[in-house]
Amino acid sequence: MTSPQVAEPNIDEDIVVEPDTPWVVLVWNDPINLMSYVTMVFQKLFGYSLEKATELMLDVHNKGRAVVSTGTREKAEADVARLHEHGLWATMQKDN
Repeated sequence: MTSPQVAEPNIDEDIVVEPDTPWVVLVWNDPINLMSYVTMVFQKLFGYSLEKATELMLDVHNKGRAVVSTGTREKAEADVARLHEHGLWATMQKDN
């Protein structure tokens, strides 16, 4: 029995691969969660200081949303899932 022949891939070395555009994770204001709870979640999930977590929570409260993390699409998806597990309304989008 002979092994199947595998063709070598045609690789164009002139192709430039651009890095993926960073993704941002947004947390949106909601009428349910207390501001202290949102601050605590930001500290717990992202390791933010009390000051940074409070600043982001106030952006959510006053501006309606805040960018809480950035990174690859996979990281953004994981962050959104973790925020949902804690009852926060979060979405992700490509950074402009």
